[in-house]
Amino acid sequence: MARALRHLGALVFTLSCISHAEAQERRYLFEVGAAAGYQSFAGTTNLDGAPGGLARLGVWLPLNFSLEAEGSIVSSESVGVRTTTASLLYNVPIGSSTWGYAKLGYGGVRYGASTTAECGAAQKFQGKLCGTTSTLVAGLGARIGLTPVLMLRAEAVINPNSGKAPVPRSVPPRTMDVKFSNYGVNLGVSLMLGSKPIPDGDGDGILNNRDRCAGTPAGAQVDGRGCPADSDGDGVPNGVDRCPSSGTGALVDAAGCSQDSDGDNIADGIDRCADTPAGVLVDSNGCPRDSDEDKIADGLDRCSDTPKGATVDALGCPGDSDADGTLDGLDRCPRTPAGASVNAAGCAAGQQGRQPAGRVDTSASRPPQPQPRPQAAPAGPAMVGSQPMVLEGVTFATGSARLPTSAYVELDSIAKVLASNPNLRVEIGGHTDEGGTPADNMHLSNLRAEAVRNYLVAKGVSFQQMVARGYGSSMPRTPDTSPRGRAANRRVEIRPIAPGL
Repeated sequence: MARALRHLGALVFTLSCISHAEAQERRYLFEVGAAAGYQSFAGTTNLDGAPGGLARLGVWLPLNFSLEAEGSIVSSESVGVRTTTASLLYNVPIGSSTWGYAKLGYGGVRYGASTTAECGAAQKFQGKLCGTTSTLVAGLGARIGLTPVLMLRAEAVINPNSGKAPVPRSVPPRTMDVKFSNYGVNLGVSLMLGSKPIPDGDGDGILNNRDRCAGTPAGAQVDGRGCPADSDGDGVPNGVDRCPSSGTGALVDAAGCSQDSDGDNIADGIDRCADTPAGVLVDSNGCPRDSDEDKIADGLDRCSDTPKGATVDALGCPGDSDADGTLDGLDRCPRTPAGASVNAAGCAAGQQGRQPAGRVDTSASRPPQPQPRPQAAPAGPAMVGSQPMVLEGVTFATGSARLPTSAYVELDSIAKVLASNPNLRVEIGGHTDEGGTPADNMHLSNLRAEAVRNYLVAKGVSFQQMVARGYGSSMPRTPDTSPRGRAANRRVEIRPIAPGL
């Protein structure tokens, strides 16, 4: 019997250590049961082991505890042994409808008669233990669900007894102290009255009695406690998160996907410059890069290798208003006469240079203006090596400096020639017809030359290879004032110039 108890105890202990992956499916209130059993007696009793029966009534408490009262009767050699106990049980869930449990209680046992006089008077009690003892009860058992309300129950118990028993054939009658332990096993059924299914309030597959996170969103993946996982830590649980690899710190929508309000591919929340203009190249923090430090961000800067200190226009390209080869901002003599030989500071012999003014405010989109030239005695461009070449395919509408798409083919060919000859410097001259005021014509021709230069820079030509210069209407191609002649005068010319000019 002791060996059986040890084996049953080991089994219940092992099951109780298993992770309870499944919650119990029902909540129990009352338990009524009956069982058949076998009771073995200690040698002190002079009683042989015998079968018997028992009945029990229990009530379930929170935290998997229960209380029960139990009564049993066994008849051994015409001696009836009646036991009554009250016990506290701790129930361990195993699977969806099976429980292991351990019990501990206290009660009393009546062997045959309850008084010394009765024990001495009856012949059948001679030599047998007779009287009443107190007993502890300790046991291990299991319930196995047969139906939602009917369970098969098996247990093994030990009953340490202590008390006073009559001494057989003593005159006068007297008692003696006894201590011994009985063992028993029983097998029966229990009817679970008032039990109810345990709901799953959030539908995550974890019943409410084991769900530690009862408000889980529908579709979320949960662990054994009913709590959702969030692998990217964005606050949207796996299963609901449509973007499960959002960067740490990124702001996400209800679907778990990051937002990028400025379209720079750096998610909001990580982006430290969340209002970056479209087309700007940014660093890992989402802030604009400015590789040449001219305050025009890379991506918008068409001249991204501008020398430090040069003034630039809204496209990030430096100007050279006096066409001497020294960029504005670096040129200490910004009004050098055309064709004069200058030094590295942009000054001709005898000129008094001034300190460069630094970079201009890039919020202005108008490029630096050349000085107006007298109309009475126009000075043509100095020819070096060859005559100016008219870009016949580069035409402009009246009053416009916008390059038409029809000009791209010819300009692409020129870009290839200049890119393959990095030592070649050219002047791009803009010309207008005689319509408009001289000042307006000068400004418009300068814009047209700048437009051609900016296109060639965008195609890979070095900015330093080109000088953009406007001549207004001071150098007409033809004196013809008809619409055809006026269109011929609205032109762009390109000519090689000597280094240093």
